Amino acid sequence: MTGGFKLRLIGALFLALALSGCPTRPSPPASAVRSPAAPSPPSRVGRPYDVVAGQSLLELLVYRGGTLSAAGHNHVIASHELTGTVYIPEDPLRAGFEVHVPAASLTVDEPSLRAAENAADFPPDVSQGARDGTRRNMLGPALLDAGQHPEVLLWSVRLESPSPARAGELVATIATQVRGAWHLVHIPLHFEVSPESLTVTGEAPLRQSELGLTPFTALMGALAVQDEMHLKVHLTAQAAKVTR
Repeated sequence: MTGGFKLRLIGALFLALALSGCPTRPSPPASAVRSPAAPSPPSRVGRPYDVVAGQSLLELLVYRGGTLSAAGHNHVIASHELTGTVYIPEDPLRAGFEVHVPAASLTVDEPSLRAAENAADFPPDVSQGARDGTRRNMLGPALLDAGQHPEVLLWSVRLESPSPARAGELVATIATQVRGAWHLVHIPLHFEVSPESLTVTGEAPLRQSELGLTPFTALMGALAVQDEMHLKVHLTAQAAKVTR
């Protein structure tokens, strides 16, 4: 590789990274699974359990793509500040939940969360500058537009038994409000419930386009973020105190 070509390549990468810091607002892709209007509020039948912020965690594993993917990083996007309520009746299939994720609570590449993933995919060498730039772009008008839409909202729409049915296992259809628009996603969940507490865990692949988002690309796709992510959620909730 000649010195001149190296300089042109470095210059192109610098330009792409600079452009990624001030992207334009994308239009929702046609492939997004979008609810035409706000769904009905989730069921509030049964015993309420309040989600415990600080003990609950939502994670999105986001992967680099394109022929120049080595110039980028995979990222762990997370929030520890989940709030909301889960309602558990005698029939778990009639349960309902509402979970709020403040956009400002989202973090990028916390060292402990990266260390918990496959080291080959998430090495511990992401600079603070790269983390800050990724977070700024994520919250900016091209993606979450946190200034106009300060939270992501998750509502249960339907709960079903997996096939074959297994105790403590459900498949949830969730209405997700991102950038003010509703989209439907599906995730298998495992739950453990007692009179005092509730734990819900689950993970599933999730595409950005399913949330109405357009993945970042530059240099005609040579530098890109993959559409498919991986969602992981862990909810800890305590039985709500009854006021008299």
